[in-house]
Amino acid sequence: MENDTYNPAVSAVTEPVNSGTEKEGNEDEYSLIRNLLNILESQDRKYDIPKIKSAFLYAKELHRDQYRISGDPYITHPVAVAEICANLGLDTESLCAAFLHDTVEDCNDKTNIFDIRSKFGDEVAMLVDGLTKIVKLEVEDKEEEHMENLRKMLLAMAKDIRVIFIKLCDRLHNMRTLNAKPEGKQRITALETMHVYAPLAHRLGMQRIKQELENLALSYLDPIGYEEVRSDIERKYGSNQGFIENAKEYISEKLKENGINFTLEGRVKSVYSIYRKMYNQNKSFDEIYDFYALRVIVDTELECYSALGVIHEIYNSMPGRFKDYISTPKPNMYRSLHTTVIGRDGIPFEVQIRTKEMHHIAEYGVAAHWKYKTGEKSKIEIDEKLSWIAKLIETEDDTRDPEEFIQALKIDIFQDEIFVFTPKGDVISLPQGATIIDFAYSIHTEIGHRMTGAKVNGMIAPIDRKLQNGEIVQIITSSSAKGPSRDWLSIVKTSEARNKIRQWFKKEKRPENIIVGKTELERELKRFGRPYTESQLSDISAGIASRLSISSPDDLYNAIGYGGISVSKISAKIREEFDKVVKPADPVPEITEDNVVLHERKPGGSGANIIVDGESGCLVRLSKCCNPLPGDEIVGFITKGYGISIHKADCPNVINSRKNPDSADRWLEAHWEDSELHTSGQGFSYEAVLQIQSENRDLLIADISTALAEIKVPLLQINTIKRSPDLVILSITISCKNIEHCRNIAARLKNIKGIIDISRGRVS
Repeated sequence: MENDTYNPAVSAVTEPVNSGTEKEGNEDEYSLIRNLLNILESQDRKYDIPKIKSAFLYAKELHRDQYRISGDPYITHPVAVAEICANLGLDTESLCAAFLHDTVEDCNDKTNIFDIRSKFGDEVAMLVDGLTKIVKLEVEDKEEEHMENLRKMLLAMAKDIRVIFIKLCDRLHNMRTLNAKPEGKQRITALETMHVYAPLAHRLGMQRIKQELENLALSYLDPIGYEEVRSDIERKYGSNQGFIENAKEYISEKLKENGINFTLEGRVKSVYSIYRKMYNQNKSFDEIYDFYALRVIVDTELECYSALGVIHEIYNSMPGRFKDYISTPKPNMYRSLHTTVIGRDGIPFEVQIRTKEMHHIAEYGVAAHWKYKTGEKSKIEIDEKLSWIAKLIETEDDTRDPEEFIQALKIDIFQDEIFVFTPKGDVISLPQGATIIDFAYSIHTEIGHRMTGAKVNGMIAPIDRKLQNGEIVQIITSSSAKGPSRDWLSIVKTSEARNKIRQWFKKEKRPENIIVGKTELERELKRFGRPYTESQLSDISAGIASRLSISSPDDLYNAIGYGGISVSKISAKIREEFDKVVKPADPVPEITEDNVVLHERKPGGSGANIIVDGESGCLVRLSKCCNPLPGDEIVGFITKGYGISIHKADCPNVINSRKNPDSADRWLEAHWEDSELHTSGQGFSYEAVLQIQSENRDLLIADISTALAEIKVPLLQINTIKRSPDLVILSITISCKNIEHCRNIAARLKNIKGIIDISRGRVS
C-alpha cells in the first residue's frame, strides 16, 4: 500500500536488495535472504521454506566467483529478483525459479535443466526453461530476433504466466542497477523496457511494476526532461501539501458521517505519466488536472457508489472527467471509479474509489490471483483473462512476416483501448482505431463471415467505420452472405480479425489463392529483368517454399494469395532463389529509349514479320507502352543502337514524340506481313493488356481465370485498383495471336457477371 506522503525515492514494489554489503562467511549461510524470509513470514500463505533455501544455496554455489558489472557478487541479482517476486505474492516454485533463472544460461558447465528438474521438480524446471528460452535464441537478423524474442515470451506466458512475472521482476532489478552499464547499453535496455516490458506489465494490470519501469527507463532516455518534471512535482507538492491534508481530513469526516468503512490514501502522478501528457499532448505542467489524487478503498462495490455520491455532494465535479471502470473494466482487469473535482482552494484533484480486492488487482494485476486466490476456479479465471495471448500466438503461427507480427503486438497489447457495446449491453474492448469489422469478429467468427451491414447507435454505418468509446453496435448478418472480402484485410486493425479472415480464404478459396499468389510472385520476378521458363518458375518456387518450411509451391502460392506471406517481405529470398536458377545472360549495352520491350524479332527468326520502310527482316522490338498486335496500325522508331521500336500508330508516346522536332525524323512507316495476321495454333507470342471495368464482387478474379483457362489463353499478370467500394478496375496481361483473337477473348470475358466494359491498355 502506498504511503500518504510522496517520496520519489520509494520504490514501487520493494526496495533493492542491499547488494554487496554483506560478505560471505561473516554471518550464517542464509544472511543474504534474511529480508526475503521476513517477507514470506509476513504473508498469509504457506511456503516450502526448506525448498526455497535449497534453491538459494544451489544458485549461490553455481554463481560463486561470478560478479556483476557493478562489482557485486552475482548472487545478489537473483536474490533481489526473488524478493520482488515475494512482494508480488508469487508461490514457492516461482521463488525457486527466480533464484535459478540465470543458472542454465550462465553456468551451463555446472548444471542443466535436467539437473534442476531432478533437484526441484517439474514445475521449477519448466519455469527456468521458459525464462532461459526467452533469451537463448539464434536467428538470421535483428528484425527476426526481435520478433522471435517476443514470440518466445508469449509462448512462455501461454504455458505458464509465472514465467513473465519473474521476467518482469528480473527486468525491474536490472533497471534499478542499470547505472553500472555503459551509456550505450543503458539506452538500448531502457528503450526495450519502455517499448516492451512496461506495456506488457500494463496489459497484465501490474501497475506498480509498470510505473517504476517507465520512470527508470525515462531517466535514461531523457534525463534532462525527467529531472525537470521530477523537480516540478516536488516544488508543486511542497507548496500545496496542506491542501492534500485538508482534503483528506474533510473527505474522511464526511465518509464517517455516512457510515462508510474506508481507507484513504494520497498520491501524486508519476514522473513518466506527467512527462507523457506534457510532451505528447503539448500541455504545460499546470494543465495536468489529475496531478493530485486521493484513493478511497472501501469494503463493497455498493459502497464505491455511495462514496462517489458523498464526494460529488461536497465538491463540484469537472464535466467529462468521470469514468466508471467498475461496470466497464479495462482489459487488464482494472476496476475503479474515477472522478475529478475542484477543491475548496480551487485546485482540481482526482478521486479514485475501489474495493480492497479491486485495489489488489489494480496494483498486482493477474499476479493478484496468486496472492489472494487459489484453486481450480482461480486457474479458469486466469486462463480467461489471458485469452489474448493465445490469439496473438495464432496470429504469429499464420504469418511469417516479422513486421506484421510486431505491428499486431503494438495494436493488441500496447495500444490504448476503447469500449463499445452490443445491443444487449455487453461490453466489448477493442484497440483504438478498430472498425465495425473488428467488432463483428470479436463477437464470433461466423458473425464476421456473414456480416452484410451494421448500425451504430441505431443508424446504418459503413462496415469500415472506426468506432468510438461508448457506441452501441449492431451487426446485420445474412445466411446467404458469401464471406469476407479481401479488401477487409487492409481495413481491420486487430490481429484476431485479420487472422480469421485469412483462415477463411485459406480454407475456402485455395484455387483462387493459388492463382493470385502465383501472379504476385511472377510480378516480383519480372522486376529482375531476365526471362525465365515455367520449369524455372517451379524450381524458384520450390526453393522459396523450402526456405520458408512450406511443403510445396502450391502451398506457397496459397499463403501469398490469402495474405499469410507478403511478397515484399521475402523479396531478398526470392531474388536469391531466382539468381540460383536463372543465370544472367551476356551483358548488353543500356537501351536509352524504350528500354523495356516485350519481344525481339531477328531476320530469319520465327514469329513476327514486320515491314519497316519497305524492308523486311529488320531487328525490331515491340514496345511495352502500347503492346502492338498483328492487325494494329503500327509505326517504327529508330532507337540508338537497338534496332527499331514498334508502336501502335495511336500510341500516346507516338503522338507526343512526333510533336518534338528533335525526334520527328526518326519515325518510319511500318506494317505487318500478311502471314502474321493469319497465325493459327497455340504458339501465342504476343502480349496484350486488357483493362476491365467491373462491379466489385467476390470470385471475380477466379471467374476471369476460369474463363481464360477454358479457352486455353495464358494469364500472365493481373493488377487491381479499387475505384470505389462498388467498382474495381483490373489490368490483365494475356498471351494471344493477333488483334482479332484479342477481340474474341474480350468478348468471352464480357459474358462474366458484373463486368461492365473491356478495353485494351493499362489502368491509368
